[in-house]
Amino acid sequence: MVTPLSTARPDTHEVTNQPPPIAPYDASEDAALLEGLEREGAAWAVPDVRRLGRLAGSPEAQRWAEQANTHEPVLRTHDRYGNRIDEVEFHDSWHQLMRVAVAEGGAGAAWADDRPGAHVARYGGALVWGHTEAGHGCPTAMTYAVIPALRQQPELAAVYEPLLTSRVYDPGLRVPTEKRGLLAGMGMTEKQGGSDVRTNTTLAEPAGEEGLYRLRGHKWFTSAPMCDLFLVLAQAPGGLSCFLVPRVLPDGSRNTFRIQRLKDKLGNRSNASSEPEFDGTLAWRVGPEGRGVKTIIDMVNCTRLDCVAGSASLMRKALVEAAHHARHRSAFGARLIDQPLMRNVLGDLAVESEAATALTLRLAGAADRAVRGDEGEQAFRRLATAIGKYWVTKRAPAFTAEALECLGGNGYVEDSGMPRLYREAPLNSVWEGSGNVNALDVLRALAKEPAAVQALTDELALSRGADARLDAAVTRLGTELGDLDGIQVRARRLVELMALALQGSLLVRHAPAAVADAFCATRLGGDGGYAFGTLPHSADLGAILGRAGLTER
Repeated sequence: MVTPLSTARPDTHEVTNQPPPIAPYDASEDAALLEGLEREGAAWAVPDVRRLGRLAGSPEAQRWAEQANTHEPVLRTHDRYGNRIDEVEFHDSWHQLMRVAVAEGGAGAAWADDRPGAHVARYGGALVWGHTEAGHGCPTAMTYAVIPALRQQPELAAVYEPLLTSRVYDPGLRVPTEKRGLLAGMGMTEKQGGSDVRTNTTLAEPAGEEGLYRLRGHKWFTSAPMCDLFLVLAQAPGGLSCFLVPRVLPDGSRNTFRIQRLKDKLGNRSNASSEPEFDGTLAWRVGPEGRGVKTIIDMVNCTRLDCVAGSASLMRKALVEAAHHARHRSAFGARLIDQPLMRNVLGDLAVESEAATALTLRLAGAADRAVRGDEGEQAFRRLATAIGKYWVTKRAPAFTAEALECLGGNGYVEDSGMPRLYREAPLNSVWEGSGNVNALDVLRALAKEPAAVQALTDELALSRGADARLDAAVTRLGTELGDLDGIQVRARRLVELMALALQGSLLVRHAPAAVADAFCATRLGGDGGYAFGTLPHSADLGAILGRAGLTER
């Protein structure tokens, strides 16, 4: 005989022990960020960064981020009549994200702002607005970065810079000078060379008018093809040169920019990355013939710093998500945030996040002061940006995987948002030069730019005597720099040591003792393991988690 079910049985779908939605939250609630802005000369920007941080953590902005990645861009090569149009359609949520990013100065606006700290303020905004999604940060980063390169051709800069520094997002392909604001991209790599741009085969032939050329060739990875202007590299009669390519010509006709396909990428689904083909495409030379790499290198230096900032922002977002889950989830009779081992994991992640944020803002400060003529900061920026690009972007994938694991199985499900962060995490270590390219760039600077080496040495000297483990690491670094035997094989180890010493120096000088001590013990003193969550038992986890704002919210 079957026993009847009780009429008072509990609901089988009652939801318990699950965290509430994280939004709304304040993405700027980060002491390391706010203190760094003040330290690097952008205290005046803190109210705006706080406001933007609240918007970034709002349900509306988080929904935009999800929808922009769910509804991916679509390539339209032809219109209904068969005319070639080469346009990319985006979901409205992408446009909403772009509208805010441009209005808040995330594109080129800092170059039109004379206030000291303007570039630091831009990166502060990027660190909090990055809590939405990373794809739309690509066109804003390139628009910011194109300006110093474009200034090498003053007559072109006079036409386009006022529109590239605009805070108005004005999408759609139209005559650039008839728009209220412009976006810029770049096309350097080709399928046969990748980072080795000197092997480019795209040809540039003079078109009669001074400075005007016609391009013919194929680019392998050109992101954000809906931008208005592009800086590209091509082989002119005098060698590899830099050119400005508008999508729409001054007479209103479409320049030849045939988008062959959009890339099917691991992450960054919201942003379109493409393969454009040039065939008689009109282009204006930027800088002298044969100096293309030198002309565009200022752009690369800027976008490399955006890679550092993007990874730092992604790491902080992943940490905030992990801590939110741990505060509201219980296991074995206690909240996860109160479990000693989980506290160690979150504390270790918090130390790493603060180190990444501190380095990002130090680099932003150097960039800001270099623009204003500080030669010492320019030298420091030259070497330290490559170091930061190598190391911070390398740490992001492991960091994000650990944060995802804090959510357990919930973190492996798309609804949590963590898989999107995890897919995004490797991007910045690939974009603007892989780890090997950046490590070799550091070696190049060490060999050819003694002022950069001296600037780094001077920076590290500021913390001398504050921590014995840091002092020992700096001494070891000096020994490594004095030994050129097998230097290329050892390049990654050398750059890693430089990055850790630099981060340690920043934390010892500017972070609370608990954070600095944990960093030096584990990253420099050998009192830690390979995985996150291996801080020594003596680490002040309460102070570290409190500093990061992770304990109560």
